[in-house]
Amino acid sequence: MTTTLNEKLNKLPKARRERIMAEADRLHAEYLTLQEIRKAKELTQTQLAEMLGIRQATVAQMEKRSDLMLSTLRSYIEAMGGKLNLMVEFPDRPPVSLDGLSNPDKPSHTHR
Repeated sequence: MTTTLNEKLNKLPKARRERIMAEADRLHAEYLTLQEIRKAKELTQTQLAEMLGIRQATVAQMEKRSDLMLSTLRSYIEAMGGKLNLMVEFPDRPPVSLDGLSNPDKPSHTHR
């Protein structure tokens, strides 16, 4: 007997279903974000691929992924003339910029 995804989800505890749906929403938002940035720059996937020296299919895959390497994301953004900044936020502290993690040319600061 075949079971649908909805049937499986409905058998899970409510809290777990909510976590799964929240993560799905987050992943969907990330996909839209990269695609929307490219479209806002009025670039096609083919044009961006040429700028990056990769195939259009690779750009399409990048836009669908939820877990990109920082170097890949940095290259994607910089090819469109942007700059990638990483921020860390904690509830009890002001936001902190992480330097060096997204740029291999810039040394990162480590504490011992």
